[in-house]
Amino acid sequence: MASLRISARNARFQLIEALVHNRNRRLRERRLVVQGVRPISQAIGHGWKVETAIFDAERPLSSWANDVVRQAPESIAMSPELLAEISGKEDGVAEVVVIVRMPEDDFARIPVPDDFLGVVFDRPTQPGNVGAILRSLDAFGGDGLVVTGHAADAYDPKSVRASTGSLFAVPLVRAASQRPVLDWVERVRSGGHPMTIVATDEHGDVDVWDHDFTAPSLILIGNETAGLTKGWRDAADVTVRVPMRGSASSLNASNAAVLMLYEAARQRAMGEAAQ
Repeated sequence: MASLRISARNARFQLIEALVHNRNRRLRERRLVVQGVRPISQAIGHGWKVETAIFDAERPLSSWANDVVRQAPESIAMSPELLAEISGKEDGVAEVVVIVRMPEDDFARIPVPDDFLGVVFDRPTQPGNVGAILRSLDAFGGDGLVVTGHAADAYDPKSVRASTGSLFAVPLVRAASQRPVLDWVERVRSGGHPMTIVATDEHGDVDVWDHDFTAPSLILIGNETAGLTKGWRDAADVTVRVPMRGSASSLNASNAAVLMLYEAARQRAMGEAAQ
């Protein structure tokens, strides 16, 4: 049974709505609204703290949705018209959406195995690109994503949708600047774990397939318009490029990331097969 029912745009509804549309409210409260079977299942499966389940008050729920509602500490039965505003679905009302708490931005959340593979995305402007890179990291066995600088909100609904739930599977850390990331890299290296910082640029020194990605690698992806800052270029151990034959001078940031991650996965798979 629902612990609360909402059928009007009251104060509680407006608070939930703000978590969807208001970045500052999301970040201040460290909570976000999640919809979709896979994203919700991924959030629950990877241990994210679900605080509230909101469901359609006027339709029978599937067994999956009932399980989600039963597991939540709080449940809200909401009118389908209001739930549609929260979920933003154009092809019908979602069965259930959940409110989850964001984890802390702690580098300790990112594991550093011997075959570490991670990405830094510097000052992204498009939340969809953040989600797409998370999805690629998940697909190719990456260990974490760091988003730096004044950037698009990694917890924006567009990022969550683009990640298809990988936001909840791949550790994400936000850093205000380059410095905390380099301090973390130094701690990792001091602990006996080598880590190569690999910058990406159209004028890089090495073609992507000629760089050895079998080493533990932290790949740098720059802002969609301006690319990497000089500070990141100087911090890199190597700068790689993707040779292009057409008239385009650069790739979309998420496309560049997936090419790097694919090449790393390809090289590592070949190395394992040769052993």
